[in-house]
Formats: sequence, C-alpha cells, structure tokens
Amino acid sequence: MTDESTVRFQPWDEAGRVPPGTTLLEAARGLDIGIESLCGGEGLCGTCKVVVEEGVDCLTEPSKADELLFSDDQLAAGHRLSCRAAVDQPGCAVTATVPSASQQTGGVVLTEGVEREVELDPAVKHYRLELPTPSLEANVADRERLLDGLADAYDLEVTAVDWLVQQELPNRLRATATPDGLAVTATVYDGSEVIDVSPGLDEAVYGLAVDIGTTTVAAYLMDLRSGERLAVSSRLNPQSRFGGDIMTRVRHTRRQEGGREELQEAILEGVNGCIAEVTRDADVDPDDVYEAVCVGNTAMHHLFLGIEPSYVAGSPYVPGNHAALQVKARELGLEINPSGYVSWLPVSGGWVGPDKVSVLLVSGHYRGDELTVCIDIGTNGEISVGNRDGMWVTSAPAGPALEGAELTHGIRAQAGAIEAVEIDRETFAPSCETIGGEAPIGICGSGVIDLLAGLFETGVVDRRGQFRDAVRGHERLRTKDDGVLEYVLVTADDAGVDHDIVCTQNDIREIQMAKAAIQAGTLVLLEELDVETVERVVLAGGFGNYIDPESAMTIGLYPDVDEATVESLGNAAGSGAQLALLNRAHREEANAIVELVDYYEIAGTDVFRDHFMDAMYLPHREFERYPRVKARLEALRNVDDEPI
Repeated sequence: MTDESTVRFQPWDEAGRVPPGTTLLEAARGLDIGIESLCGGEGLCGTCKVVVEEGVDCLTEPSKADELLFSDDQLAAGHRLSCRAAVDQPGCAVTATVPSASQQTGGVVLTEGVEREVELDPAVKHYRLELPTPSLEANVADRERLLDGLADAYDLEVTAVDWLVQQELPNRLRATATPDGLAVTATVYDGSEVIDVSPGLDEAVYGLAVDIGTTTVAAYLMDLRSGERLAVSSRLNPQSRFGGDIMTRVRHTRRQEGGREELQEAILEGVNGCIAEVTRDADVDPDDVYEAVCVGNTAMHHLFLGIEPSYVAGSPYVPGNHAALQVKARELGLEINPSGYVSWLPVSGGWVGPDKVSVLLVSGHYRGDELTVCIDIGTNGEISVGNRDGMWVTSAPAGPALEGAELTHGIRAQAGAIEAVEIDRETFAPSCETIGGEAPIGICGSGVIDLLAGLFETGVVDRRGQFRDAVRGHERLRTKDDGVLEYVLVTADDAGVDHDIVCTQNDIREIQMAKAAIQAGTLVLLEELDVETVERVVLAGGFGNYIDPESAMTIGLYPDVDEATVESLGNAAGSGAQLALLNRAHREEANAIVELVDYYEIAGTDVFRDHFMDAMYLPHREFERYPRVKARLEALRNVDDEPI
C-alpha cells in the first residue's frame, strides 16, 4: 500500500497524489490550482479557505488560526485553512472544495491610462542599407562594412555589434547578395549598438511596456514605427503565491534557500506569459520585439532583476540600485529577441521605485504651478506633494487592506466583488453593486472605501471608527462569540457564498490604518513644504481609478479639496512606461525627475508616528482640516458630541 494520498479539488475535479505532511495549499499548487494566499501560507491572512468534503479525518487537527477564523459548526462541517491543513495519514482520499472567494482568478486589472501625445523617437530603430559586395579589391571585414555603411548612409557612429548578431553576421549579409550589392536591414539600439541584421527589407520592429505591480502585471505591445498599441495582456503577479504583500515575499528570500531565485522565476514566468499572449493576439514574431521598458516599485524591480532585496526592506532602506538599467533579454530569460534589451526606469529612493517616476512622467505635476498631491494607491502607497517650486515624494506602508485583503470577507477586484456601497440613512440597510452584476462573494477596495464612508456618514460608526452605542442592537449589527461587533453587509440568502458577508470592528481598524498611513505620509510632506492646503489631487493606479472621490475624502484618504480638482490617471505607471518606450527624451526626463524630486523616508520617524495617530480618526482628529466633509456631515447629523 502506497504512503501517498489522493487529494481532489472542486469545482475543477482535479486530483493529485501527495505524501504525508503535504498541506492542501501545497497540493493545489502542485496541480496549478490557484488558491488565494496573501500571507504566503503563514496562516495569517485567512484567504486560503477550503471546505473538506471527504477525508477530513486524514488531516491534521485544526490549528489556532482555524479556530480563530471558523466557528465550531464550520469546523465540524470541514471548513479549514488550506495552508494549515496537512495530510496526516497515508493512503487516504481527500476532497476539498475551494469557494469562489478563495479562488485565485485573473481578477480585474486596470490596463487603461491617460493618453498623452508623444513624438516618436524610440531607442530601437531599423536602418535600410545597400552595402557593396565583398571582392578581392574591397575585402573589408563584414562588421566594419556594416558599421561604415551606417555611418555613410545615416551619419551614425555605431561602435558595437551584439555578439549573437556578430556570430551570424556573415550569413545575414549574404543571404540576399547580388552582384550589385548586399541589401540588409540593421536594427540599432540607442544609436550605438547593432542588435539585429535581417536580409532584405525588414519593417517589423516592436517594443513592450511592462508595469509590474505587487498584485498585477500588465504588458503593452507597441509598434515602434507608428506608436500604435497593438495588444494588451494582464494577469495576477505569480509571486502572489509566495505572499500578497512585499514584506512577506522579501522574508521568503531570506528564509528559503533559493527563495530569491524562486521569486525571480515566478515574475519572469508571468511576464513571459503576457508576452506570449500579446504577440499571439497581434500576430507578431517575439523575435521582432527588441525592447521591454519596465516599471514597478523598488521591491518588484529588485526581484525581477534578481537583486538582493532584503536591505531595502529594513532601515536605512537602501536600494541595491538607483540609476536606470539596461540588461540583455537573454540574460534574464525574457522571451523577446535575445539581443534586445530590458530597460528599467530609475529608482527614486527606498520603496519609491520606477513606477512612481513613471506616474510623475505622465502627470507632469512636478513642473506645474498648482500645489498637487499625487497618490498611487496600492499595497505600498506612493505619494508626491508639491509643484515646480519644490516637490517631495515618499512611500507609505498602507498594506493590502485597501485592496480588500486582510479583511474578513475582503477579496480582490473580480466578478462578484462588491465594488460600490450606499447605506440608507434611516434604516442603515446597504445597497451594493458588484463587478459583473453577479451575486456578491466579498468586498474589494472601492467597496471598502464606500462602506466605511457610508457607516460614518449615517452615524453607524463615530469619528474613532467605532460602532456607536446608539445603534447597537440594530438588526444590521451583531456581536460575535468573541465579543467583536460586526455589520452585516449581505446575508447568506442574497450572497454567492454560503455565509453572510460582514464588516467587523477589526476590519474597520485595518481600513483606518491603511488610510492613516497614506494620510500621514501626505501630511509629513505638506509639513516639509510648509503648506497646509493643496489645489489639486491626482490619483493613480487601478484602485485610484475606481474609488468614489467623495467617499475617499470623507474618510480622509486625501486632503480636503474641491472634488472637481480630483483627477484619476488610471494606470499611469503603464502609460509612463509606454512614453519612455516610444521616446528617448522621456527617459532622460525620468532621470531628471529623480534629481528634481526629493525623497523623504518616513518609516520609523517620530513625525510620521504622530501624524499617523491623528490620521486614524475619520477623516482626521482635527475635523477642521476637512471643512467640506464637516459641513456635509453636519447637515446630516450631529457630529460635535462624538468622543475623540
């Protein structure tokens, strides 16, 4: 009798054999079944829930994490965390159903950003050449013949030929040779290096702009002759299986031998998947893609390039590289032309990476007159404040709560996720909208912001974010067995899952801490500039694109401004990568941005801690900082008698 057990996962009806000691999460990964696990299998986030339909007695006893998350009835019904439940006996058969809220799907990834006009001047260009046929009288070496031809015809002082190109250069030059000459197309990178030589006339030249986020990856295939965007591909960052946040992934590189390599392989796998998709959709040969311009935060930059990330994760938060980088595609295993380049925009400092530089490239507010706050909202909130007279940038550790993670029923943006919420001022009954109009299975970031704003506006919670005594006992509020209060957003009868969807007091605290980190970071920069008010707010990123501006300002996510001055840039990081791909001047501008904009490291500082405590209040401890919000709430209810 074999020691291995069979583990089957529903609703896919996929099964595999595993040895004793294998967790259900590990078994799922072995079958390429995506189970959400934001903490990387540490038993902390509660996102990897399964229901064991058969063979529960073959598993280890429920862990403390299981007992905290599930009721006694749920445990008895087979509810378990897949990262804590391991096959404990040989020769068993286990069947586990993964509920929709725990399935790691493609999600909704924002790939659209603002459109900017750009003058075409890419780093990669084709040059058509007619070279003299070699003879005894004209026996110049092939390399020199090629470089001389570029100098004579185009006044290009090219000094290098990629080694792979050099190896095949004699064959390429003579492939279409005639007595009249050699007709070839030379592909030149940045006016200095030949990276391809094609026989005859070759017009195919393409590039990629790649936005590598902590949660998602988006790739844009661009025609470098016309500037046209031919295809887009997006997906979840495959590194998510090692943890939903940056620090969990960095810890994996420290704790696991070969962990850094695992994370690099994962993200390269994801980007190569995007490349395969866009080139297939556009009917383009990957060998005709000569450059990929990448952006992402500093951790994604380091993990993609295989740079040791641990030192940027702890004080004094020093990155391994600051300047813009170019690496041959073949050195990384990126599946474009092997002689082509992978280019990264520069790192600003600490956690503020090329993605924020890309956002500034698109927004341009560092060179404008209006005093602007620009926030790229995500797991790592990146903030810039200022104008042409001076600008500071920083990174705030918001965590994943604003993206729906670490909440009782929080999920990523996907079909069935609650994306908008309104709460009736009289009955406290919610009205919810879901992505795709499907039955609700959880709540994502934009819905989270609406929910907290609605609870505050209607007086269900006070300025401290606590459920008010005056509404306790309402049918929408109840107390859990552990004494924690919760608000019922959707009952099981109306949900697409087999339980009520709720928001607990602990969930509210997680949301408060996330928004407080961003607000405190903004206030530190405003203080550094010695200003109190701003004229304009710019939001970047998928989350910033979907949130309701009024709800966001109500809870204090950004400063009090006229809502007409709030602008959403969509995926500005991806848009900036496209600008840099299509025009070399924008790369120089990106380098200039790093020099012009001052980086402020707020982590561990007293000034950040002080602002953070005040920012925990809704919208802030000093209500006068939000005159528009205060006036609107005072028209609805009495807020002056609330404890602070």
